[in-house]
Amino acid sequence: MSIQPDIEGIRRQMAATIHAHWKLVLAQGVVMMVLGFLAVAEPNVATFAVSIFVGWLFFIGGIFRALSVWRSRAMPGFAWSLLTALLAIVFGLILIFRPLAGALTLTMVLIAFFILEGITAIVLAVQHREHLRSWGWVLFSGIVDLLLAFLIWDGWPSSADWAIGLLVGINMLFFGLSLVMTALTARLMGNQAR
Repeated sequence: MSIQPDIEGIRRQMAATIHAHWKLVLAQGVVMMVLGFLAVAEPNVATFAVSIFVGWLFFIGGIFRALSVWRSRAMPGFAWSLLTALLAIVFGLILIFRPLAGALTLTMVLIAFFILEGITAIVLAVQHREHLRSWGWVLFSGIVDLLLAFLIWDGWPSSADWAIGLLVGINMLFFGLSLVMTALTARLMGNQAR
């Protein structure tokens, strides 16, 4: 006997959860829009900040991985795992101390991120269009993500020093806008249900 998930129940629960926390979603959307606007206004600074942030992620993650691998030296693949951890640490340090030098690599990673985020947003918008009136905004956000991926790819490598900051800022603006519209729609739907 196959257990069929109650899709309609899950959708109702999701809509109720968004309605119950619409103020939190709205606040997150406003913060994302403000940060996005700041990144668009100063794209070189935003590129610098993103590079340093990613560098710290690699550095800290590499240290934890190296410690974990070192504790299990008897495991097969120890040398390769340790090498991977050390490379993450080195890459992190390069991004921390020479953030603009790592901007080219981050630009390629950003292209992949925008493609994945765009496809995910489009799929979610289409799947939930019957239950959220703001599905069009989520769809629009996904289309913008795909457009941003194309723009980065088209201008690479000459635009790498400012493109990351500018495009992350634009992405944050539109993602924040989609959150604001979702929150306002959830609030409106909750008021109509009363």
